[in-house]
Amino acid sequence: MHQLLARLSAIDLSAAAMDIGQRLLAALLILLIGAWAAARLANFTRRALHRAKVDDTLGGFLRNLLYGVLIAVLVAMALAALGVSPAPMVAALGTAGLAIGLALQGSLSNLAWGVLLIMFRPFRVGDYVTAGGIDGTVLSINLMHTVLVLPDNREAIVPNAKVGSDAILNFNRRGTRRIDLKIGVGWRDDLTQAMATLQQALADEPLVLAEPAPGVWVDGIAGQTVTLLLRGWVRSDDAWAAQTALLCAVKRRIDAGELSLPAPAHEVSVVQVKG
Repeated sequence: MHQLLARLSAIDLSAAAMDIGQRLLAALLILLIGAWAAARLANFTRRALHRAKVDDTLGGFLRNLLYGVLIAVLVAMALAALGVSPAPMVAALGTAGLAIGLALQGSLSNLAWGVLLIMFRPFRVGDYVTAGGIDGTVLSINLMHTVLVLPDNREAIVPNAKVGSDAILNFNRRGTRRIDLKIGVGWRDDLTQAMATLQQALADEPLVLAEPAPGVWVDGIAGQTVTLLLRGWVRSDDAWAAQTALLCAVKRRIDAGELSLPAPAHEVSVVQVKG
């Protein structure tokens, strides 16, 4: 007992208290000043990304990610200032991160593809695309999924991992589209005249662009039918209207006798019955 009291008396309590106080003050200053600086740096990064015309969703995500990393570094520095080794905390965070990554593998894949889709922009809001095997107009692009509006006004939420891992067809990116129409005419018709008639229908349609030049080609001959292929370029937004207008024009020419539909072939069997 006397030895314990002697050891306690030998400890300079005021010096120990002063040392602990200094460590606490240093750790507190690191956290307070560091958090302020981290917020300023993160906000500056977001503004820089916005000036660089990076999508706001991606900019906000990168800002929060940077801020979280800086705060983790600050906590490690504060622990070091207190004399506590940050190694166990780093190891625990690494183990927790690995476990979370394995548990959320699908979600992280969606997140990674979402970042890539927002950065590289294979399509934009309002484009008509085939993405993840689904045709629709892009309504929104989020970090986890892409929202498409189907032609019948249904809404499809497609995971970004599915969008990124499949072929993407963008029908609006180039500004123009080619429409192909197959028209069957009778094999006895004057083929040159039929092609000229359809070529005139293309020329008369204002929605069909003059360049690249539209044209009519023979696509195939089968039975009583000669199939002619009409090709014309239109603005992407006019594709359906132009296709409808051309089909109506072809129908009017058929009604006017300028074209004829192929006559169906019939097989007639004559059976002679002996009386």
